[in-house]
Amino acid sequence: MSLDADAIVDRRRLRRKLTFWRVGAVAVVLVAIIGGAIALMPGTRLSANPNYVARIKIQGLIRNNQDRVEALNRLARSRARAVIVHLDSPGGTTAGSEQLYDALRDLQARKPMVVVVDGLAASGAYIAALSAEHIVAQDTSLVGSIGVLFQYPNFTDVMKTIGIKMEEVKSSPLKAAPNGFEPTSPEARAAIAAIVSDSYDWFKGLVKDRRKMNDAQLAAVSDGRVFTGRQAVGLKLVDALGNEKAARAWLAQAKNIPVTTPVRDYALSPRFSEFSFLHLAAWGFDAVGLSALSRAIEQAGGAEAIERLNLDGLLALWHPPASN
Repeated sequence: MSLDADAIVDRRRLRRKLTFWRVGAVAVVLVAIIGGAIALMPGTRLSANPNYVARIKIQGLIRNNQDRVEALNRLARSRARAVIVHLDSPGGTTAGSEQLYDALRDLQARKPMVVVVDGLAASGAYIAALSAEHIVAQDTSLVGSIGVLFQYPNFTDVMKTIGIKMEEVKSSPLKAAPNGFEPTSPEARAAIAAIVSDSYDWFKGLVKDRRKMNDAQLAAVSDGRVFTGRQAVGLKLVDALGNEKAARAWLAQAKNIPVTTPVRDYALSPRFSEFSFLHLAAWGFDAVGLSALSRAIEQAGGAEAIERLNLDGLLALWHPPASN
């Protein structure tokens, strides 16, 4: 009996040791994979050929995004010699656009930076473009829409029709005004107009300062219109016509960065987003369903419309009139 008991104890001890070494081996492999991936990421000191130009893309609606700010901060600390920013956006919230502008200005203070307007840099996206030393746009790109917008629905007539009245008790007349359930009072409209006017003045001041315009030049471009790239050059909204090739030529001429310098894409995403395979199991089948739903919405052309509905606060956003 004692021999059987000793054998069982020895077996358990061996099993525990085996489990320990298995877990240790898996941990070492994971550390090696992650360490190797980090070492090869652009901007790390261990990555090969640190002599490169980083390419980043800013597309779609702009809103507050702390992950993007942190990614730009990492890029500022990287070994990239310069940055090319590709812009294609109608703008977004004023707060989100200001946040992006500030982060890009911090980046530009550390590295030469040029903006390429691929298709659209309007409103808040043009605020982002102002952060660069040099702005390039294609002939038919749309640039400008310098202005601020505050929109809200008013359901007063609908509620009258269906016989619903909204009642409220509030601390002061301007609390939660406008609310969309009653006509906007002159006082509430004046308060909103003051907010819009103040933000508009800030936007115009930014354009005037960054683009070195006088009052007459600023007045010609700040009525809310968009301009083609060809028009924008003459109006001092952009510096040159072209694409990334023109941006590379400017970097070579103005910053002594040869056009043969490699260009690497730099994703504005959380630092360890590349290692999502480590937590794939947490998504399970839900990720498949969400992905399918996202593709269905996108194919139906409703993704941007849904995203616009989620924008809160003052907007620096351009959108053409809706078609029938």
